[in-house]
Amino acid sequence: MKSLSPFFAAVFGFAFTTFAAQPAKSDARVFKAGAATSNITPALGGLIVGGWSPIPAKDIHDELHARCLALDDGTTRLVFVVVDSVSVNREVFDEAKRMATEATGLPREAMMMSATHTHSATSARGSNPFAASSTAPNRGKAPANVNLDDYQSFLARRIADGVSRALNNLEPAQIGWGSGQVPQHVFNRRWLLKDGKTAINPFGGQDRAVMNPGNRTDLLKPAGPTNPQVYFLSVQSTSGRPIALLANYWLHYVGGVGGAQISADYFGAFCDRIQELLGADRQNPPFVGIMANGPCGDVNNINFAARDTTKRQPYEKIRLVANDVAQEIVRARKTIEHRDWVELKSAQAELTLKMRRPTPDLIKWAEGVVARPKTASPVHAHEATYARRTLDAKDWPETVDIVLQAYRIGDLGIAAIPFETFTETGLEIRAKSPFKDTFTIELANGGYGYLPTPEQHELGGYETWLGTNRVEKEATRKIVARMMELFAQVQRKAGAATE
Repeated sequence: MKSLSPFFAAVFGFAFTTFAAQPAKSDARVFKAGAATSNITPALGGLIVGGWSPIPAKDIHDELHARCLALDDGTTRLVFVVVDSVSVNREVFDEAKRMATEATGLPREAMMMSATHTHSATSARGSNPFAASSTAPNRGKAPANVNLDDYQSFLARRIADGVSRALNNLEPAQIGWGSGQVPQHVFNRRWLLKDGKTAINPFGGQDRAVMNPGNRTDLLKPAGPTNPQVYFLSVQSTSGRPIALLANYWLHYVGGVGGAQISADYFGAFCDRIQELLGADRQNPPFVGIMANGPCGDVNNINFAARDTTKRQPYEKIRLVANDVAQEIVRARKTIEHRDWVELKSAQAELTLKMRRPTPDLIKWAEGVVARPKTASPVHAHEATYARRTLDAKDWPETVDIVLQAYRIGDLGIAAIPFETFTETGLEIRAKSPFKDTFTIELANGGYGYLPTPEQHELGGYETWLGTNRVEKEATRKIVARMMELFAQVQRKAGAATE
């Protein structure tokens, strides 16, 4: 494998490499796949994150998992890991990769790890995800003594175990992919206001876009698009027994859970339902359903244009969404071809982005808010929260190095981005991709908050606020451009020169 020279890495702030690794070459082309799960359910009492105020977990509605899929074309092995968590810090994923590499020899660049974004799990981001150490780890070097808390260490170990077990389960297989349409559960949650109206934000400024606007009567239109498609990658044994199915749907999460309960949200419910619909219960090795989240930082399942007033029981909506997505995939899966062999390739890049930093005036404002008595009337309901986040942000480093990753599976391209990415960015990647089929996995190989486009930054709103968003406003343009370079790398056929 070859990398760009140190000169170019220094000039452009990145280095990328293509990887075709691991199994010894053979004249007979045999495609293999294997899958496994690791239970990552935390202990009760940990704080459930996802809402404004974390609450201690009092019960477990359904277990959390790291779901793993390994693919092998006889020359290259690739692994997917999808974790039931709101977000996972890069240093946790890097530690899991280090342990998996040590155990299996698989290069860390051949592992794509992501979080689902369930809002009903305890934190894998440390005690304060807005602190400098959680925001910009040291290039993800992940030494053996990396400073992780107890749950982060447990999670890294369980992910590494899952990778090993998926590789152990490799068997001759067939692979296929496709997509379906599930438009009824995706709605852009950011709305523009009528007649140039604005809404005050926690910093005292005025926003033209509002997240989750409730029953406001001055809504003009959604501020961005949605993607109705659900993508899927299906692997089965040569006899037709389902091994695993990896889906990708661009929906933030569903919610409607039963109080302080641990849950994998619709992501986990989908995995159970797709197993049932495919008749894959109680297999050996077990079938593994996987739902990876796509670019949905501005999307949820609430239609603010025509609010649904139906009273639902806890988890009812989760099951509804999971069933609809699974049913559509089962329908579409019947129309695809499962192939005996496809080529696998991967490429990875380190991209340096500038961090957003508060101005002296903003720091002064934040200090004043924090010093005010609790009886003082706030300008905004979340004023104190963002004052604290602003003070955390003043200690952020100047830049952060993120991992971008691309996989090629035959003529399918898969992008991986470590942010809560807006749907329009995912659609831009798909439109510019050189591959016939393309989808994007978000919150992959780390998590750095929301990723609005420059145009969405101009509109304001929750996802653009400092603390919710952490990197430069031009970040999406740099990420899309670099992703196209990675796609060009993996597009090259076997035997072509690599950079």
